[in-house]
Amino acid sequence: MGKAGSVSRMKIYFAGPLFTTPERTFNRELAARLEAAGHQVFLPQERGLTDDLDQPTGGEGSTPRARSMSPRQILEKNLRGLDWADGVVAIMDGTDPDSGTAWECGYAYARGKPTILFRTDFRGAGDTAGNPYNAMLTGSADAHIEIALASIDDAAKAILDALDGVPRRG
Repeated sequence: MGKAGSVSRMKIYFAGPLFTTPERTFNRELAARLEAAGHQVFLPQERGLTDDLDQPTGGEGSTPRARSMSPRQILEKNLRGLDWADGVVAIMDGTDPDSGTAWECGYAYARGKPTILFRTDFRGAGDTAGNPYNAMLTGSADAHIEIALASIDDAAKAILDALDGVPRRG
C-alpha cells in the first residue's frame, strides 16, 4: 500500500496551483515523495518546452525564460505532459480550485486517464451539500481525498494509497 513496488509504476501529471512560493514548495515536495515511491512525475512548474519527459524533473521550467512563455506555449507544454501521463494527481486547494487545474482534470477525463484529487484546504467550496468543491470535479475523479492541513507525508501516503486502487486504462 503506497510503497515503492506495490503498484505498477505510473507516469503522473501533477496538476495544481503554482503561483506562490508555498504552492510551488508543496508541489515539489509532494512530487518528490511520489517519485521516491517509483512513479515518474511531470511537474509543470519544473518543466520547459523542450524537456525530455522521461527524465526526472529539474528541467528549464523554473528559469526566467520558461516563466516568460506565452499562454500558447504553456498550453502546448502542459498538453505534452498530459498526453505522456498515465494519470493525474490534482491539488484542489483554494476557495475554488485553480481554473487551469480544473481544465487539466477535464482534459484527463476526456482522454480516459484516471484522476486523483487532493485537498488540504479546510474551507468549503462545494456547490452541493457534502461536496468539498465543484461537483464536476469530484464526479469525474476516480478518487478525491480531503485531509485538512495535511503534512506532505500524510498527503503522499493518502495519494499513494489511492493510486493503488485506480483503474489502469489503456
